Amino acid sequence: MSADLNIHEIHWLMEMFNTVDVGLVVLDREYKVCVWNGFMENHSGLLPSAVKDKDLFDLFPAIDEKWFRSKSESVFVLKNRSFTIWEQQPYIFRFKNYRPITGKADYMYQNATFIPLTNTLGEVAHICIIIYDVTDVAVNKKELEQLNAKLEQVSQTDSLTQLANRGHWESTLRQEFLRIKRSGGRSTLLMCDIDHFKSVNDVHGHSCGDEALRHIAKLVKQTLRETDIAGRYGGEEFAITLLDTDQAGALTIAQRLREVIEANPVQYKSQLVNLTVSIGIAAFADEYKCHERWIEAADKALYHSKHNGRNTVTVYDEIKRDS
Repeated sequence: MSADLNIHEIHWLMEMFNTVDVGLVVLDREYKVCVWNGFMENHSGLLPSAVKDKDLFDLFPAIDEKWFRSKSESVFVLKNRSFTIWEQQPYIFRFKNYRPITGKADYMYQNATFIPLTNTLGEVAHICIIIYDVTDVAVNKKELEQLNAKLEQVSQTDSLTQLANRGHWESTLRQEFLRIKRSGGRSTLLMCDIDHFKSVNDVHGHSCGDEALRHIAKLVKQTLRETDIAGRYGGEEFAITLLDTDQAGALTIAQRLREVIEANPVQYKSQLVNLTVSIGIAAFADEYKCHERWIEAADKALYHSKHNGRNTVTVYDEIKRDS
C-alpha cells in the first residue's frame, strides 16, 4: 500500500513539476542541463530530451555568460540562495511574450531565484533556477514611469509656446546660480519682451497674439544653442539662460535673435504682422546674493531698452556705469 502511495506521490510531483506556471531548470557544476520542466519547454520550444546534458551556453548563446556564471558561482560556493529581478537583468532566457494583455513587450520579463541543491555529502553539485514571468508587472511599471515622465514634462512646459514655464525655468536658473557660486564659471541671462504686444492683441485679436507668442518661441528655439535654456517668463516676456557664455558672447546672440525676429513677421490668416523685441542682458556677477537679484539686473536692462526706442539690446553693466 505504501509503495502505491509513493508511486502516486511521485506521479503528483511530476505532474506539478511540469504544469506549474514557473520555469524550473537544474544545472550541474559544468552548467549542463539536468532538468527542464514544461514551462521551459513551452516557451523555448525545446523538449527536455533535446536539452538534457547539453551545455546551457551552447543552447542559449544570448545568455550573458559572465554575469550568469558570477551569479551561479556564489550559490555553488556559499550554498546560499540568490535572486535577480527584471530591473537588474530584464531576462535570463529571451522568451517571446505571448500574453495578449502585455502585448507591448517584445519579450518576457523575468525574475529568478537560484537555489543550491546539496547531495548526500552536503556538497552543492547542482543548482535549481526558478524563472518567474513578471511581464505584467514590468510593463505596468514602465508605462507608469513613462506617464509620470510625461506628466512631469507637461508640468514644466508652457502649453502655448512649448518653452519651459516660469517655475521650471527659474528653478534651472537657481541651480545654475548655485553652481557658479560654488564652482565658478560664467553664464548670462537675457530678458526679452515683445514690443507693442498690446497693439497686436487690440488690432488683430488675441488669437493673433497667441500665434505671435508661438512664432517668437519657435524663432528663439531656432536661434539658441542646445545648451541654452529658454522659458516663457510671463505674458509676452521671455527669459533665456545662456550657459557658459560671457557678456560679449551673449550680446552677439541677443543681437542675432533681435534681428531674426525683426526679419520674420508672423503670418496670421492672410496678413503678415511685424514684430520686434527689446532685450536686457545681465552676466553673472559675484554681487548677486541670490538668483532673484540676477533676474532684477536683466529686467532693469530690459526696462532701459523698452524706454529707449525699443527693438534694441541693453547690457546691465553699461547702464550701471552710467547711473
